[in-house]
Amino acid sequence: MQPCYWAIEQLPGLSQEQQARLKACGIATTEQLLQTANTPSARQALANQLQIHVRYVNKWVALADLARIPSVGCEYCGLLLHSGIVSISQLVQTPVHRLHQQFLRLHVATMQRQDLCPSIDVVQKWATEARSLIQRPPQAT
Repeated sequence: MQPCYWAIEQLPGLSQEQQARLKACGIATTEQLLQTANTPSARQALANQLQIHVRYVNKWVALADLARIPSVGCEYCGLLLHSGIVSISQLVQTPVHRLHQQFLRLHVATMQRQDLCPSIDVVQKWATEARSLIQRPPQAT
């Protein structure tokens, strides 16, 4: 399975100004963001360049990482992050039933509706795809 990458505009939570600043730094896709900010020191350097707090860069990197899962994409990466999942490896390690319960609680707390919550089958698909992304061999560049 190949990871999915997105235009930076599709990543949730970025203002137009933040998108423009990232593009000015040569970052137009989530893949470029992940490559540019692949270490804590690189994330700090990017934050300094953008003149923002590093927590924003960390959040964007976490969202971009989760969005690599094809069935998650930019549509559900924010839900995962707000449920406490910050990486693909953490998603793989979290039991599906516990994750689904977290989603239900979040939906009820924020929207007073549990019918909008992804089904446990969808959550299982995310975990399966995440596992295959972690297990695939590195590609030569």
